[in-house]
Amino acid sequence: MKRPVPPPRPSIIGLVQVPARLRALVRGGEIGLVMLAGLVGCGAGAAVAGMSVAAQMLREMLFHLPSGTRLSATTGLDPFHIVLGPAFGGAVVGLLLLWLGRRSTRPRRPMIDPIEANALHGGRMSIRDSTVVALQNVLSNGSGASVGLEAGYTQLCAGFASRLGLAFELRRSDLRTLVGCGSAAAIAAAFGAPLTGAFYAFELIVGTYSIALLTPVVVAALCGSLVAKSLAAQPALVAAAQPEAFASGAITAIDTLPSLALGLVCAGLGIAIMRGVTLVEAGVRASRVHPALAPMIGGFCVGGLALAVTPQILSGGHGALHLQFEPDTPAMGILALAVLFAGKATASAISIGCGFRGGLFFASLFLGALAGKIFAAAIPDALPGLTAFGLTPLAYGVVGMSALAVAVIGGPLTMTFLALELTGSFPITGLVLVAVIASSLTVRKTFGYSFATWRFHLRGESIRSAHDIGWIRNLTVAALMRRDVGTVGIATPMPEFLAAHPLGSPSRVVIVDGEGRYAGIVLVPEAHAAARADPDQTPDLAEVIRYPDAFLIPEMNAKAAAAAFDRHESEALAVVDSRDTRRVVGLLTERHTLKRYSEELDRQRRAMVGEAV
Repeated sequence: MKRPVPPPRPSIIGLVQVPARLRALVRGGEIGLVMLAGLVGCGAGAAVAGMSVAAQMLREMLFHLPSGTRLSATTGLDPFHIVLGPAFGGAVVGLLLLWLGRRSTRPRRPMIDPIEANALHGGRMSIRDSTVVALQNVLSNGSGASVGLEAGYTQLCAGFASRLGLAFELRRSDLRTLVGCGSAAAIAAAFGAPLTGAFYAFELIVGTYSIALLTPVVVAALCGSLVAKSLAAQPALVAAAQPEAFASGAITAIDTLPSLALGLVCAGLGIAIMRGVTLVEAGVRASRVHPALAPMIGGFCVGGLALAVTPQILSGGHGALHLQFEPDTPAMGILALAVLFAGKATASAISIGCGFRGGLFFASLFLGALAGKIFAAAIPDALPGLTAFGLTPLAYGVVGMSALAVAVIGGPLTMTFLALELTGSFPITGLVLVAVIASSLTVRKTFGYSFATWRFHLRGESIRSAHDIGWIRNLTVAALMRRDVGTVGIATPMPEFLAAHPLGSPSRVVIVDGEGRYAGIVLVPEAHAAARADPDQTPDLAEVIRYPDAFLIPEMNAKAAAAAFDRHESEALAVVDSRDTRRVVGLLTERHTLKRYSEELDRQRRAMVGEAV
């Protein structure tokens, strides 16, 4: 008989086999992982540059833009193109969704993003799904929908990193780190800001910072930024870097007060924007519009809104943000800024709510800059005699940009480093830190979610961050319980039960009723004690049953099981197949559960600090 041929090893891109020695090198030490992170960073930089160029080419084609011109910074656009451009993109996105739905033989499931992958799936992502998301994001952004490309950047780069890690058969902790490297490189390449990309990974994708994570993540961010700059250089968002551009004099401690207030204002605005997206999604579902038609309808709405307000609300808003930070741009009044803010927020909510692919990363930056400028213009009226505490509208724009982005996206240090790398001003960065702390704390205590985790919550997932909780879900009662459990019928006479279970035998016995359903547990010492208490009248077995309504089900995780032991004050509980049928399938003790749970906690701790596991 021929021996079965083993399946081929996973490959990097599905075609190239990974040699065993190369896998051993990467798995054997930190140097190999750092080299792999550098490769991920270079690939991410190329992917970001390619997606950016593709989206720009699509915008130039649909809106007849001069080469290199930003859509949201262009005036004098043809109204016909303004209205039909987003609608055309929505139609293409809808057709793509329809084609994918009909082509797939499996039920549709939400595509896993980097946060969910690291929180629940040990860093495992689908490169196919990630490519589809990136394509949809390019179509959405390139057609003028009010979404940024950052979601597509991180999805594609993290998916590539995950696939590469699976090809090298990385351990769970290393695979999660590599997914963080892909996301870090994507954000670093998008903004030319390596520190921002690195802390984006630490705070939002991996969920923690450790010495073991520092080198691979920073290497990936640096490589991504350098490669993207060499392929498609992007102008700086904040062109002015002179101190006088941010303040009329020296920045003092008193300037932290309005920054703190602006952070609180941005927290409220961020919560309103996130709930606005949810309301649009709920309205689309209530209208019973076919999912393939919703993006086209949303595109018409966004185009009409851009025609009524300003084309600055279209696409991600890079050009419009450049205009707001450009010193030579004519100042806008409070009313004009407020109308632009409302228009951009509405357009973003409509775009995402109607099915365009993308995120609120850059939209929140643009909206925050507008909020900061509105705040700066309103201070003299609100506090007569004070001229914005010496800070310029540009300074408040930078502070507001970071504070609102923290409210929506999360990552206080990420947005602080973004402000530092964009402005090069340490005094402004100090004010930004005050604002983002106020914004982050307020949102966390009053709302509790970022935009990504809020959408997980709406789907029924209890994910608050990228911390690895997947191992807890995998450590289920089914995996921990003992299956060789005998049962005794409740009608068994007590003398027969005592004879079959003398003192010294297993101390607990599971009891079932006449239909084989779980009825409770009898503690053998208690049964013998009850029989000796009154020799003339032997009690029935039903009289010594304990925990008749306390049991576990196989799907419970170890944490829920430990809580059940504590709640019922029991050292062991029966496991039944379901709450309805209550067929006994096993037994689990509190001691074994806590032992395994502690072992897994220790393993996670050691993986976090880079120790061998």
